[in-house]
Amino acid sequence: MSDPAISQVDRLSALLDRFRVRATLFHTGALCGAQAFEAVPGRGFLHVLRRGAMELRHRPGEAVAPRLRLDEPTLLFYPRALRHEFVNPPVDGPDFTCAALDFDGGDRNPLVQSLPPFIRVPLDAVDGLRPALDLLFAEADHVRCGSRLLADRLFEVVLIQLLRWIVDHPEEAGVTSGLIMGLSDPRLARALVAVHRSPCDEWPLAKMAEVAGMSRSAFAAAFKQATGSTPAAYLTDWRLSLAASMMRSGRPVKQVAVELGFASASSLSKVFRQRLGASPRVWLAAKG
Repeated sequence: MSDPAISQVDRLSALLDRFRVRATLFHTGALCGAQAFEAVPGRGFLHVLRRGAMELRHRPGEAVAPRLRLDEPTLLFYPRALRHEFVNPPVDGPDFTCAALDFDGGDRNPLVQSLPPFIRVPLDAVDGLRPALDLLFAEADHVRCGSRLLADRLFEVVLIQLLRWIVDHPEEAGVTSGLIMGLSDPRLARALVAVHRSPCDEWPLAKMAEVAGMSRSAFAAAFKQATGSTPAAYLTDWRLSLAASMMRSGRPVKQVAVELGFASASSLSKVFRQRLGASPRVWLAAKG
């Protein structure tokens, strides 16, 4: 059960406002035989095994189990590109509803970076998920005006509910460090949410610790243990992730620097080169 102190802080909205995710329904119904889902950069998947049994395969050497047998309704979440294959009976295969996921920022999306490559969750483990799934299935299974668009939005609702569960149960989701672990701590979550909401503000260690209600030394140690990063390094990475997303949408470097609290455009460019290995202009050109 989640700590009531954590639930008082909305840990996801600021993240999802800055880095949106779009779901696109592409299959509903039975799947028979072998079905492969190739790894496409920047593309994730959310599959709902509604009924039936199947075998899930990954390539040997990946950081996930090469074979899994599933025989209960389950969510299969791939936050980033990872090839996977469903092996089903040749006839009367199990029922799935599946969506492709596109995360703003691609590989630099903070949520994507903080999640394991694959998460498996039984449907009944996520409180409140069934009503959203019932609505999703009703729209996905019938052709009506706007049904595909509504199904896409409902898939996004299901994803947010899943992310909420992951933040509340990081160990069960296979999360060991990073942003998710920081958000699971009620004290660190307060500081992280404040930084996410106001990245342009000055955020010295003392101010972050004050928001968290901790001493500077205790906050710095807890932050490092949970996220694997220092508070200052996390702030820089958060600003750079925002900067990359803003520049890809066409915002000029000078404007981005002002909005994110950098002293100047050249200051942003310098940090950008240090962390990403290229100037903003070169980086943008490489991203096409």
